[in-house]
Amino acid sequence: MRFMYKSLIWAINYHMPGFTQRLKHIKPLRSIIYAIVGIVSYPGLTLLNKLKISGTENISKLPRHNVLFVSNHQTYFADVITFLHIFCAVKWGKKNRLGVPYYLLNPFTRVNYVAAEETMRGSWISRLFALAGALTVKRTWRSEGKEIRRGLDPSDTRKIERALSENWVITFPQGTTKPFAPGRKGTALIIKRNKPIVVPVVISGFWRAFNKKGLKFKKKGSLLSVTFKEPLQIDYGAPPEDILDNIMDAIEQSKKYMMQGAHHWRNIDK
Repeated sequence: MRFMYKSLIWAINYHMPGFTQRLKHIKPLRSIIYAIVGIVSYPGLTLLNKLKISGTENISKLPRHNVLFVSNHQTYFADVITFLHIFCAVKWGKKNRLGVPYYLLNPFTRVNYVAAEETMRGSWISRLFALAGALTVKRTWRSEGKEIRRGLDPSDTRKIERALSENWVITFPQGTTKPFAPGRKGTALIIKRNKPIVVPVVISGFWRAFNKKGLKFKKKGSLLSVTFKEPLQIDYGAPPEDILDNIMDAIEQSKKYMMQGAHHWRNIDK
């Protein structure tokens, strides 16, 4: 049965990409996937580890579209899954906590997240999670084990812009789990073009608790922290480089923060 299920997910993603895109817009299906992923991940976030959430007052009254969440990145999936838990909890009126996950009965599904195409094709689990709203992009730091740097593909840009016109979007400007990696100018260009509300998010502890994919435990009892800051005041007419510098400072990944935390980050991701 498991083999048949994995084969079905593989066929949907590889042979029917157009059908896959349509599936992502079916709210009942996304709600089911959110519930499955949420139930499976909840114990690891709140029972085996400790989750500290702050700043949800900064997202509780946001409009339902053209909101861009920019965050540092520590695992492929655990970060995003945690965001989805929090968004669902906030929808049900919870403040800076998850509590009992009854919010999964009617989750907040108006959210997409940017992810590398190669990552989302890595396993049948990631292909299933892609149906929860992944915006897969070809721009990656690594492709088939080789270091590369691509510009943002125009089709990927349009994909993100369409999502912003309808939903919230989560993106990781660094595009890698390596701390203090430089941000990508493509994020700033999207902000200039679409003028979204930009909410910076700072996370910590996920690299300690989970492996890089975020699907297996490394150390139980870790403190996981997610902080939503106030929306940025952005001059949309400023050069992309200035907007990117503003973002990197807000998510605490700029050179200033690198110097402050050198004793801590030096051994991360080794």
